[in-house]
Amino acid sequence: MAATTVTESGGVRIITEVIPATDPRAAQLVSGSREAEPARTSLPVQGFRRAHPKVLGTIHIFTGIIHILFGIILTASEHGNPSLPMASGILFWLGVLLLVSGSLLVESEKRDNLVLVRTCCVLNAGVALGALVATAVHGVAITRLPPGCERRLPLHIPPEWCLSPHSKILSNGLDSTFVLLSLLEFCVAVAALAFGYEAARQHSYTHMAL
Repeated sequence: MAATTVTESGGVRIITEVIPATDPRAAQLVSGSREAEPARTSLPVQGFRRAHPKVLGTIHIFTGIIHILFGIILTASEHGNPSLPMASGILFWLGVLLLVSGSLLVESEKRDNLVLVRTCCVLNAGVALGALVATAVHGVAITRLPPGCERRLPLHIPPEWCLSPHSKILSNGLDSTFVLLSLLEFCVAVAALAFGYEAARQHSYTHMAL
């Protein structure tokens, strides 16, 4: 049977109730306290979350959508005379890689899973390499003439719009924008890769210490 004690101190009444272990209310209190305990996160995953993977993943997803949308638009506009970036398909495969990598980074913010962190490291290594390739491709495209303006034959006369500087300015502007986006993607991927590698190394060290 529960015992109740009433204590008054400084105008404050304190009521203390002692519940036996056989009382059903004791089991409810124990289960309620266990549910209230926050889920513990492993130290390696905590270290990875210091990089704010949700923010990094959001950047990847945003730039990936931009790559795919511009890839669709440029494919339709350059049909028959694709530029170097469109011929390589870099806007599409890099965009898909960014979407997948960004989604996993956002998910790693919610789950305490070291395998997910390692998967993010692998994908971000691919993003970093892809960003470097994209930077090189768009850089080469800046130095070349717009599609359809190359002199493929000695007597070939390019279209009149090739003589206008606006077409080259527009083409260079798009390629320069993608160069900047590629550099941003590279920095984000390297940051995620660095924190992910540190988390994996810390997990290996902890496992060896145990």
